[in-house]
Amino acid sequence: MVTSIATRQVYGETLVQLGKENNSIVVLGGDLNQSTGIAGFAKEFPERFYDFGAAEQNMMSVAAGLASTGKTVFASTFAVFGTSRPFDQIRVGIAQPKLNVKIVVTHSGLLTAEDGASAQSIEDLSLMCALPTFTVIVPADGPETAQAVRLAAQTPGPFYIRLSRPATPIIHADTYSFVLGQPEQLREGADVTIIASGPMVHYALVAAETLSSEGIKAGVINVATFKPIEPSVITSAAQNTNALVTVEEHYIHGGLNSIISQITAKHCPVPIEAIAVNQYAESGKADALFEKYGLSSSKIVAAAKKAIQRKTEAK
Repeated sequence: MVTSIATRQVYGETLVQLGKENNSIVVLGGDLNQSTGIAGFAKEFPERFYDFGAAEQNMMSVAAGLASTGKTVFASTFAVFGTSRPFDQIRVGIAQPKLNVKIVVTHSGLLTAEDGASAQSIEDLSLMCALPTFTVIVPADGPETAQAVRLAAQTPGPFYIRLSRPATPIIHADTYSFVLGQPEQLREGADVTIIASGPMVHYALVAAETLSSEGIKAGVINVATFKPIEPSVITSAAQNTNALVTVEEHYIHGGLNSIISQITAKHCPVPIEAIAVNQYAESGKADALFEKYGLSSSKIVAAAKKAIQRKTEAK
């Protein structure tokens, strides 16, 4: 039984399946086809694959042009190259005319590790969430990735899907069904709720187990869809536990913490602690960077206890 798999691998496999089912799908790459998982599609459907090399602005402009002719376009590169470098082309050429382009990026966040700060994309979600017409998804594991990619292919309009570099633990069973915009309650809790996204969902579940061993009942919510997001699961958790912790592999501004803070400020203000990136990091092993910059289960446990203490003091 597979317990871990790279989301970029699942993306590539799903893309090949979709290519067999839908001949209007075309794929664009930026000289990183093996790394992003799209080399399989290129081999299977060479007449529907285009490589642009290190010219991401051109890639996004061509993606817009192809989508305007009725194609379903998938454009893939590393997260940092697929957002900040071609942002103007994405904003004007894809977002504003609401074209059917699916930007699926890999190697996001600090998990890019050894590639250093220039390749560690910690601002991409804030950029893409700022585009009103984009749907933004951060899958937690392989099964969720497969379903999110399929849904993107079937849904008109711009999508941004953020994937990772290394293999990450599988947390969803075969019976799982992805629902766009709906946060997923993975674990019920009475004392505090941990709200996480992407590969950090696994760390949140580990932290919840640790808290449980100490008599603290921690709920865990997986937020895969950043835009749009249905607020009821979040507000219900805030009302039930009165203490939240957000956990993300992204800069603290403009990502998960910002979204959850907006929801709770409007519907149910409660103490919120944040586990997030606060600065650019150096090159290093992923585990070492996660520990140094506070993206660990132990830090989540500490944040949960602090949130509980704050709600206790507020009574």
